Amino acid sequence: MTTIGLLGTGDMGAAVGRALGGHGHRLVTSLAGRSERSYALAVAASIEDAGDLAALMRQSELVLSILPPAAALEAAAQAATAMASPLPTYVDCNAVSPATATKIAALLQAVDAPFIDGSIIGAAPGKGVPPRFFVSGADTSAMQALDGQGIDVRALGSRPGQASALKMCYAGLTKGTFTLHTAVLLAAHRLGLESELRSELEYSQAKVLERMTAIVPWLAADAGRWIGEMEEIAETFAGVGLTPDFHRAAAQVFALLDATPLAAETRESRAAERRLEDAIAIYAKALDEPDAPGT
Repeated sequence: MTTIGLLGTGDMGAAVGRALGGHGHRLVTSLAGRSERSYALAVAASIEDAGDLAALMRQSELVLSILPPAAALEAAAQAATAMASPLPTYVDCNAVSPATATKIAALLQAVDAPFIDGSIIGAAPGKGVPPRFFVSGADTSAMQALDGQGIDVRALGSRPGQASALKMCYAGLTKGTFTLHTAVLLAAHRLGLESELRSELEYSQAKVLERMTAIVPWLAADAGRWIGEMEEIAETFAGVGLTPDFHRAAAQVFALLDATPLAAETRESRAAERRLEDAIAIYAKALDEPDAPGT
């Protein structure tokens, strides 16, 4: 049994904790200052509350950071400050750019803590195919030992940043496409061509319309934490000489959705019966607000 510390017990973090706990590991977290929902998800997943961050670090052999990307760097800095010997292996599993991953690595290296760069692709454990945890770094064995225990661990190489870079490319496509779909549908709505566009999509792009219908109505619930992810992708693209503007625009679309009433929903409370056109109408109202994001 390994004692694994979790920074973040949201949807993904709690599900990963539940999966690893089901394979005999002890899972601990610090619920100080966390939301009621994070607290409830941790309790439901049988993740122990270690108390403060220092206690979490003392008790853990391995620490998994699974947070919104905007919080990743500060969380790593706080974790490094709270560590004491024996030092746990710190795994940053967040959707951050290679540049941010390098900064996080430096924080952990400054206190001589082992560091693994990680990224997660796929749905939370328990929802079909296990998520893939891509890892890179000088020694990724601590994560590879968890392969097949509710998660699929895949090593990419010895250089920190490689795992994060793969996530940036992947999410640049998937979540970037979600925002493009949303923007196209909003434009058609405001141009009075919503039904005409839908009819043409049914005729010539049925798979695209199916994807829009399955995802766009519920994007607002996740939009707030995906703004930072788009900004990290923009930084990644700029770092290799590509335009960052695609994903800066994607961040603006998510900011718009985060300004709607639907952003207050959780994955448990969101309306499963919501129609695509109803969601677009709600999103469109946000465009009429003063200082609407992206306008």
